[in-house]
Amino acid sequence: VQLQAYGGGLVKAGGSLRLSCSTSAVTFEMYTLGWFRQAPGKEREFVAVISRSGSASRYRDSVKGRFTISRDNAKKTVYLQMNDLKPEDAAAYVCAAGVSVSPSEVGSIWTRSQEYRYWGQGTQVTVSS
Repeated sequence: VQLQAYGGGLVKAGGSLRLSCSTSAVTFEMYTLGWFRQAPGKEREFVAVISRSGSASRYRDSVKGRFTISRDNAKKTVYLQMNDLKPEDAAAYVCAAGVSVSPSEVGSIWTRSQEYRYWGQGTQVTVSS
C-alpha cells in the first residue's frame, strides 16, 4: 500500500492549509487512517485519526477545534484541514494507514504509531509568526 501526502506549504500564523493523502489500497474502507507530524529535533507525534467509515475520530489536545480529519472512501483519500495554524504546528506531516479488524468503529481509533503498518512520505508545513 502506497500513501502520498501533499498540500503542505508556507503559511502565516492564523492561516489555513488542507493536507491530502491518497492511497493505492484496494480495500481503502478497511483502513484506519492517521496523521502524524515530526518537527526537527523532536519525536514523531500523533495528530489525528479517523475510523474506517469516518464516523469516529480523535485529535491530540493541542489541535482540537482547529484541525479536522475527514476521508472520502470513493476517492481513497484522507484529508486534514488545518485552521488557525500556529508556529508550533510547523512540522513534516505524514499520513499512515492500517487495516482494522475491530468490530467497532471506536475500536479502530489508534493513536500510537506502532499500530500503523503503512506510512507515506511527509509534506512540510511551515508557519511563520
